[in-house]
Amino acid sequence: MTERFRWHPQARLFGGAGSEVCAQPPLGPVLADGAEGLAQAIGLTAFRLGAMDQPAPAPTDTPVFETLTSGSTGQPRRILRSQGSWVASFTVNAAFGIGPGARVAVLGRLVHSLSLYGAVEGLHLGAEVHLLDSLRPDRQRKALADKGITHLYATPAQLRLLAQGQGPCPDLRLVLVGGSKLDPALRAAVRAMAPGARLREFYGAAEASFITLADEATPEGSVGRPYPGVKVLVDPGGEIWVNSPYLFIGYVGSAGSGRWRDGWLSVGEIGRMEGGFLYLHGRAGRMVTVADQNVFPEEIEAFMQALPGITRAAVLPVRDGLRGTVLVAMVQGNRATEADILTALRRQLGALKAPKTLIWLQDWPSLPSGKTDLRALEVQLQWPI
Repeated sequence: MTERFRWHPQARLFGGAGSEVCAQPPLGPVLADGAEGLAQAIGLTAFRLGAMDQPAPAPTDTPVFETLTSGSTGQPRRILRSQGSWVASFTVNAAFGIGPGARVAVLGRLVHSLSLYGAVEGLHLGAEVHLLDSLRPDRQRKALADKGITHLYATPAQLRLLAQGQGPCPDLRLVLVGGSKLDPALRAAVRAMAPGARLREFYGAAEASFITLADEATPEGSVGRPYPGVKVLVDPGGEIWVNSPYLFIGYVGSAGSGRWRDGWLSVGEIGRMEGGFLYLHGRAGRMVTVADQNVFPEEIEAFMQALPGITRAAVLPVRDGLRGTVLVAMVQGNRATEADILTALRRQLGALKAPKTLIWLQDWPSLPSGKTDLRALEVQLQWPI
């Protein structure tokens, strides 16, 4: 794909302090992670924001750029993709009203793909783009209202912090969510914050970009139908494979979880298709065997985060001398609800698969992408309790 990012004549870019940043000549292909770096990057044939100590992207005939995976199950990986792979989806997302007159905000650092995507898409389509990563969540929420933001790109972890603030966001018309599914409580909190906004949840990966899109018609538990232009195949073992114009080129440096097969890409997710909708079970790398049954911690985490009293949850396997492997849940929320949570888990999962205990944390370790830092939780876990 030879298409490249462009700065639309009507596009405007604002940093977290509210000052406008205009298009600028680049200082090189490796640029600072922020508004100034982004203003220099648009139009380059190869660039990366952040990771200033790493080698620059190699020149190619195709306009390219580098970004990072989320790193939730290990170190973030640098990936290389064509600019055209994102431009192809900009055309699709223009139907959401992103363009001249729209005011788009992103909450995270541009070094990660979701925030970078939202910012570049807005500039490419002619929107007013606001980078709010330098603000605290309560100030981010105030900025959404004060600046009349109409479109917001965010992860569930970012929205959870945003929802703790005060005041409505009356101009917000669309919240585009990537990273993981919204639980019912968080979905309700976002609707209370922005009652006039539609919610659209994307399932995807840094390597694959958009895979599915969920809306109000999506069954509970599904991540939606395939995004326009995407083909989804679930093989007999349950592994999800994707073919689309939005796939990455490859990893830079160390390899990641993505695997290619005859033009199809898998990032190691396991799931199923029903009635045209995709349902996720979890990552193959996180699957554990408990009582001779395959268990995906992500499914248990999603169930737990829909329960009253829980704001964050992570399920980890631990070795047990009697039973081989058991599950432990590390949680954040209201400890007074512990008995009800354990009862609900045993009712839903059975005594063998349900987490044996809850470990309550006041401070929740998160990655720069906003996702839970599972490695940090593993270090904290002490078993037996």
